[in-house]
Amino acid sequence: MADSVVTSNTATLEKYMKLDQKGCVIAEYVWIDSAGGLRSKSKTLTKKVTDVSELPEWNFDGSSTAQAPGDNSDVYLRPVAYYPDPIRLGDNILVMCETWMSDGKPNAYNFRHDAAVVMEAHKDEEYWFGLEQEYTLLGFDGWPYGWPKNGFPAPQGPYYCGVGTGKVMCRDIVEAHYKACLYAGIQISGTNAEVMPAQWEYQVGPCLGINLGDQLWMSRFLLHRISEEFGVKVTFSPKPIPGDWNGAGLHTNVSTKTMREEGGIKAIEAAMEKLSTRQAEHMEVYGSDNHLRMTGKHETASYEKFTWGVANRGASVRINRAVAEEGKGYFEDRRPASNADPYQVTGIVVETISGKVEGADMSKKVAENPPHSTETVVEISKP
Repeated sequence: MADSVVTSNTATLEKYMKLDQKGCVIAEYVWIDSAGGLRSKSKTLTKKVTDVSELPEWNFDGSSTAQAPGDNSDVYLRPVAYYPDPIRLGDNILVMCETWMSDGKPNAYNFRHDAAVVMEAHKDEEYWFGLEQEYTLLGFDGWPYGWPKNGFPAPQGPYYCGVGTGKVMCRDIVEAHYKACLYAGIQISGTNAEVMPAQWEYQVGPCLGINLGDQLWMSRFLLHRISEEFGVKVTFSPKPIPGDWNGAGLHTNVSTKTMREEGGIKAIEAAMEKLSTRQAEHMEVYGSDNHLRMTGKHETASYEKFTWGVANRGASVRINRAVAEEGKGYFEDRRPASNADPYQVTGIVVETISGKVEGADMSKKVAENPPHSTETVVEISKP
């Protein structure tokens, strides 16, 4: 009985998915809410979309998502990117949107706006980003999927990049998500099982500028949407299980045109100096509850102190050994938590390295922002 409540009846659904839409297109408008979660609703269009400018502005009740007061609740959805829909197929699309208020200003939780301003001002630097999204799959009861109901699995060791029953869980969701991202045109570059059982990672990029944030948010939407069909929950909590278990991050790989050229290591070293001066500002926007993950253990650095080094996974920023030997390339910022907003992360990296821009502030945060209610943290009450 429980399974029929929480999972899709795909066999019954299939015949309806094949019905002729009579030339209409379904656009799924997707946006980010006040808790760093995702929301969406569907809109019927009368023709195939060939450019984002053809997509109409829409709106939603912001008082129901804690993004607006009840006496001025309309929040507007402005399409910024669209992707082929791997769920509905055909000409149907997924639409990534920014949120705006009726006074013409970005919604308080619209962090994309400032990031886009900063990246446009520094577009000549040709920033490339690649993000490594870690996440954990949970059963309907909120306990990691595949873990013993009354205890814990064997200690970490055999699970990372594991193969075989007892070493990996929910590979069917991972495979479905991988193929769905490729179909949607998201630049997913790989996936692997992570150190903690039921924990996985996928990588998006390299992407130019703001495109990385758009694609990562849509990949998160697809992960939630696909897991929904299996009755499995997704959490981006940076420390879903307390104790001797790895947390989850959003490792951020960064490269500029200068860093990729001969002698680019000098630009990378200069970036390290600039990053070291804004540790506190970066940590403020690198995800909620990140202090629970960044303890100096489990391949993390200290939350308070900035460090960097070659091939050091315990540093704030890691320089790949091959990059150090070749003298050019990229660096990996290992500080962001798995639930961080990619717009805030990439935006503040550009701001710190290339300079602040009038009309944008990537270190700002929303003081009244509620806890990440969509990001489950398991309460340990099991032996």
